[in-house]
Amino acid sequence: MHFSIPDTEEVKEGSVSFTIYNIYINGVFHCKARYKQLRQFHDELRKEFGSLTLPEFPKKKLLALSPAEIEQRRATLERYIQLVSQDPQIGNSSLFNNFLLTAQQESQTEEAERVTLDAFLMNGHKITVNIMSTDQTEDVLEAVAQQIEIPDDFVHYFGLYLVKKEDDGDNSIVRRFQEFESPYLSLKAANKDGVHRIVLRKGYWDSSYDDDLLENKVTMNLLYVQANNDIERQWILATKDQLNHLSNLKKKGSKREFLRLARTLKYYGYMQFKPCVTDYPQPNTRVIVCAGQKELNFRVNIDGQVKEGSFKITRMRCWRITNVQNTDANANSSTSVKSQLELSFEYLMSRDSLQWISITTDQAMLISMCLQNMVDELIMKKQGKKFKKSTDRLKLNKNSGPFKPISRELSYGVDPEDQSAITKAMDSVKKMGKGGPKQETLTENDAFEGIGDEDL
Repeated sequence: MHFSIPDTEEVKEGSVSFTIYNIYINGVFHCKARYKQLRQFHDELRKEFGSLTLPEFPKKKLLALSPAEIEQRRATLERYIQLVSQDPQIGNSSLFNNFLLTAQQESQTEEAERVTLDAFLMNGHKITVNIMSTDQTEDVLEAVAQQIEIPDDFVHYFGLYLVKKEDDGDNSIVRRFQEFESPYLSLKAANKDGVHRIVLRKGYWDSSYDDDLLENKVTMNLLYVQANNDIERQWILATKDQLNHLSNLKKKGSKREFLRLARTLKYYGYMQFKPCVTDYPQPNTRVIVCAGQKELNFRVNIDGQVKEGSFKITRMRCWRITNVQNTDANANSSTSVKSQLELSFEYLMSRDSLQWISITTDQAMLISMCLQNMVDELIMKKQGKKFKKSTDRLKLNKNSGPFKPISRELSYGVDPEDQSAITKAMDSVKKMGKGGPKQETLTENDAFEGIGDEDL
């Protein structure tokens, strides 16, 4: 998850004025918080986890802050919450999730009340559930699952996503809802223009998990609906003969056979993003990026030919999101500065060569989350764990979470040759004085260090 505090607000209540810090998560506004609320949160974390595990928190000052001091405090608080969220123990704790959920409720001045919420499948089928307006994501997911009779064992194979209807009529995935938020409140905040909705989709990346769902009529139908939609929007590619065969299977109602054929098609199980720009293989190259099956896949048009590139997540040393400032000139010879998000990942191109590859897209946050979810799934599988059940809801303790705390060091039992190659390449980069992008870094995630193809 990427946390940021891009701006502040000055609020006056009577004769008292104070600063409000706007907290964004994965590029989307989440809540407002005062310094004293964040300070109380820090104190609670210190009691729970000890001060040695926490980054520095900006000190309280008796006198009013100058604009420069407010900006310095904003930057320090932003860095603080970014570092805290990257600690597996803290980030998976109920204390952390409850703070964010409570702050969201207070920011929208919402009292808990009984409401109805519509969730949709990718084919537009509507599922209406009765929930509390402040229910967390897991509560809502379980309510939706109960409504359509998904067995308890399979509820958490699926996830709830915020989807936006674009001007061209297509639906684009904005993000997956996280446990620390209320989907009802998040949808209410995002849907001021009426083009957003909540969609139920499968939440895993390894298509071998399909085997678990094919034996149940409800979950098999959910897979069928999603596969059919992905084929219709050409996220999954098929030849004319394959499309004819799929059409005949649909007419016969042979959903299981339809899925068996769909699973053999190119890009089955991938999520495709809006066309964007990359600097690989050359600057300003138009590209279609999709994520799935342990990789980011690039399709670029070079000299009239579509060429494909595959970047395995197990060969990415790290990735980061940066804010790129572009200057545009208009017809009146005046210039404007446009801010764009850029996702960059450092890739092991060969045994002794690391290279930064960048993608400029407004879906950078979503791609980053997809990468993180894929590696989480790989680690879960490596540790022999399974998706949790509704009865396994996280308990209120600091060690709750789908995974145990994981070291970010090279400690995954990676193949020695791969580890040596990464280390050697990193040393070469340092000696040449090269590094990542020079723009303002928003977040960096090096959770993949040491995970090699042969290890996973």
